[in-house]
Amino acid sequence: MGKDCGNHGDDEFKRTCRQLLTILLTLAILTGIVVLIVYLVLRPTHPRFILQDAALRQLDLSNVSSSAAAVLSTAAQFTLASRNPNSRVGVHYDRLDVYATYKYQQVTLAARLPPVYQGHGDVDVWSPVLAGPNVPFAPFLADALRKDVANGYLIMEVRIDGRVRWKVGSWTSGHYHIFVTCPAYFITSGNNGVVGAHGFRFQTPTYCHVEV
Repeated sequence: MGKDCGNHGDDEFKRTCRQLLTILLTLAILTGIVVLIVYLVLRPTHPRFILQDAALRQLDLSNVSSSAAAVLSTAAQFTLASRNPNSRVGVHYDRLDVYATYKYQQVTLAARLPPVYQGHGDVDVWSPVLAGPNVPFAPFLADALRKDVANGYLIMEVRIDGRVRWKVGSWTSGHYHIFVTCPAYFITSGNNGVVGAHGFRFQTPTYCHVEV
């Protein structure tokens, strides 16, 4: 008699465990389906960045000695615009560091843009001044820069490295890394082969490549 009661108790415990596991599995599946639907419906589109304008104020290349690497001093102001194309998703720009490069070498110090929240369809504009005094420059880059200037054009890149969060209603996501690359085209009517900022002008606004 006692044995039967014991078996009955074990059966009830197993049945309860199976029911609990079924409920938990069902909830997990439903949660996954809801998350997938929300992601597919509200999947945020990358913010759109445009390099609107640029002014090259300094571009001085010099050699300390014949055996040493060249030294480049650069100063420029860039005007960048960002638009949130999402109709349901806001964007928190928590950190945006912007700097300039030439042929993938950083030639200015990074400037920190102020944090901002960008609502649906909002546009923000920044005009940071970037400077890079006495940046060591490899000989092959110095030669390339001299040739570019002698030919009357210069291509730099403005890059943004930062962290963003998405906001949907009262929910805010965790941080995502954002990386923006904007080509900056400069031309000059002069062709004197002198490395300097004078005579260069920004050619045209350009769209930026955005990775999140």
